[in-house]
Amino acid sequence: MTVTAFPPAAVLPRPRTGRPAPRIPGRLAHWWPVLPVAAPVLLLAVPVEFGNGSSTSTNVSVADLASAFLVLFCAVRLLRGRSRPLSAAAAAVLGAPLAGLAVATVTAADPVAALPGFVRYLQVFVLVPAAVVLLLRDARDFRLVAAAFVVLALVQGGFGVWQYATRTGASYMGSDIRAVGTFGPTDIMGMATIVAFGMVVATGLALRPPPGAPRWARPAALAAAVALVAPLAFSFSRGSWIATVVAVLAVVLSAGLRTAVRALAAVVAVAVVLVGGFGVGSQLISDRLGSITQVAAAPDQSVTDRYTMWAAAVSMWREEPVTGVGLKGFPAYRDGHASLGLSSGSDTAGAGHAFQRQPLLSPHNMYLLVLGEQGLVGITALAGSWAALLAGGVRRLSGARRSRRAAADCGLVAVGLMVWQSVDFLYADIGGPSTALTGIVFGLIAWWALAGPRPPGAAAPDEVPAGAVLPGAVRTPATVRPGTV
Repeated sequence: MTVTAFPPAAVLPRPRTGRPAPRIPGRLAHWWPVLPVAAPVLLLAVPVEFGNGSSTSTNVSVADLASAFLVLFCAVRLLRGRSRPLSAAAAAVLGAPLAGLAVATVTAADPVAALPGFVRYLQVFVLVPAAVVLLLRDARDFRLVAAAFVVLALVQGGFGVWQYATRTGASYMGSDIRAVGTFGPTDIMGMATIVAFGMVVATGLALRPPPGAPRWARPAALAAAVALVAPLAFSFSRGSWIATVVAVLAVVLSAGLRTAVRALAAVVAVAVVLVGGFGVGSQLISDRLGSITQVAAAPDQSVTDRYTMWAAAVSMWREEPVTGVGLKGFPAYRDGHASLGLSSGSDTAGAGHAFQRQPLLSPHNMYLLVLGEQGLVGITALAGSWAALLAGGVRRLSGARRSRRAAADCGLVAVGLMVWQSVDFLYADIGGPSTALTGIVFGLIAWWALAGPRPPGAAAPDEVPAGAVLPGAVRTPATVRPGTV
């Protein structure tokens, strides 16, 4: 009996429907799905005058537009069936803030005026984080976005140091020495936030380099973390200092005691050389550090304003304890709940801008802002979502350390960012161009806490190599030996 040998094993070709899909050359074929996640980060290097918003503009930055494209890009991929859906746990945690947002918008005195706030919260805490979770496929994607944070921090931080050295920054104590990067004096927290993010990320990557990383990766990450100490110091942002110290300590301690001792010794030594040895702003920084412990005994006007606005937010909550006064309602209700000690605004000048009074539109405390505007419903949903992310991130990091999984560096970065954001929200809230980064940060945290890296060897749906057999595909028989059927 004659037996005809079949061709070598292969996957039956899919029927052609229209034009063949274009081929993406080189390394771009792997990285292009995650580039929309890194784009909002890198685009914040664009100066304010060229699209990052200001207090006199529409406050829509080029990074906000990039984050909108990120959400749209993710939605298109979902509709085409190219990305996995969110798990039930991820959908519940990331969707929880919707409850408070919807209630606060509907019950606001002017629901139409509350809509911009609804869209902003939806962007930062729901849509962008969900899109990041869906688009990140593995730890390499996470590290690419994390590296973008470090690059942006070095760019903005370098510009901030130059502002301090040349006295071309924002006004501080009568001199234009405050480092604000490209954000100008109307967003003095922008550069400090970015530099802090970069320092936390660089610290995590330095303590636990990715597997297979070149030998220079650890010293380069450590050098980046140390280099960012100077611009963070020259930002004169006490809230950012406190949040960064707490977050870096959390990252260092999570990496292990032996690693913690070596890392802290190196950071302290270099910081002493930078700030103490060369006298880089030592007197001004010392005075600013000392003012942290004097805010209760002898507060300056900025601290008095902050305490007054905190009290006003609490008073708003007492008036409407369940639903709050509505999104974007703090400015309208502020004067009716604040004491006479509140000033009419803060003075801003320098960094290429003329003197102007900036209105006080928020209490500079995210928790109190949500409590006053969204009530118990909003603060429970939003803070509960953040607590779930922190708990999930710590749990996964502990498991990764015990099993020595390769992606523990991602866990260190995610937990550090969550700790930083949780502490910083005690002294700040969302607002300004750098807010676009907050959504990306929560996306990285959510990816680690709720999705995490795939098991070794598992490929993403759009990473199946050519010639592989997909579930349900028909495979032709291999060559048949003579004498068999």
